Amino acid sequence: MKDETLAIHAGYEPDPVTKSVAVPIYQTVAYAFDSAEHGAALFDLEVEGNIYTRLGNPTNAVLEKRVAALEGGVAALTVGSGAAAIHYALANLLEQGTNFVSVPQLYGATYTLFAHVFKKQGIEVRFAKSDKPGDIAVCIDAARRRRVLPLPVPADRRYCRPGCRRFRNRRRACCR
Repeated sequence: MKDETLAIHAGYEPDPVTKSVAVPIYQTVAYAFDSAEHGAALFDLEVEGNIYTRLGNPTNAVLEKRVAALEGGVAALTVGSGAAAIHYALANLLEQGTNFVSVPQLYGATYTLFAHVFKKQGIEVRFAKSDKPGDIAVCIDAARRRRVLPLPVPADRRYCRPGCRRFRNRRRACCR
């Protein structure tokens, strides 16, 4: 299917009663269990189903299936904020005792995450003096405990450095 079709239809089967093709928005925080045993099986991840909205819900599940279909992936994960997405991505690559280098141009919540939250988790963030390659290189250690070098996506293309511009025409460009 074309991306346009996947974006509209992937991950959702029309409602058998109403024949609606629009994804319903489930305005709930909790779900009923068929029995105490069914609830226990859900919490033990023995069966699939909804437990609590913070863990997942049918509306988000459709979005996740659509993103996975569009990206050619097996699955996707949605979270409630950009800071949560950054944390999930980096927490899967980092562990206590590792470090990463960051440019100084960050949004407030990202800076707080990098400077304070990761520090409490034993992960060192080295802030470069600027986003120039030489300033970034100074922060990279030879011990190879660096796991990732995240580059923020500038919201305003005017702040995109020449090194970043070479990616502008690629699908997952850093200057989109």
